[in-house]
Amino acid sequence: MTPLITVYAALAANIWQGNFPTENTEEDGYKGTSPVTMFSQNRYGLHNIIGNVWEWTADWWITKHSSDRLINPIGSTSGSDKVKKGGSYLCHKTYCYRYRCAARSQNTPDTSAGNLGFRCAVSA
Repeated sequence: MTPLITVYAALAANIWQGNFPTENTEEDGYKGTSPVTMFSQNRYGLHNIIGNVWEWTADWWITKHSSDRLINPIGSTSGSDKVKKGGSYLCHKTYCYRYRCAARSQNTPDTSAGNLGFRCAVSA
């Protein structure tokens, strides 16, 4: 096993390593995005739920939510911003502390960036 593969196994996600924003040490082997299967899958068999790219969702951004515990709640039917989740390769603990699967942020639907993408999904 090469040392680089050993480093990958120790890292859980493609996020910024080093001093943000001036020096990315690329300890994970990537300055930008990585192949989806580069990091270990979670217990549900999913790869890159955090890090790599923020992922668009179908939900419109709202700030007030029901306190009821809901399974797959339906968000607002309209809005100006869409929800993105998960964090990206540009996330660092000193800048983007929300790189976790529950993290929510927003952008206008016409936004494009190298650290923004989407996930294809099917029902289990």
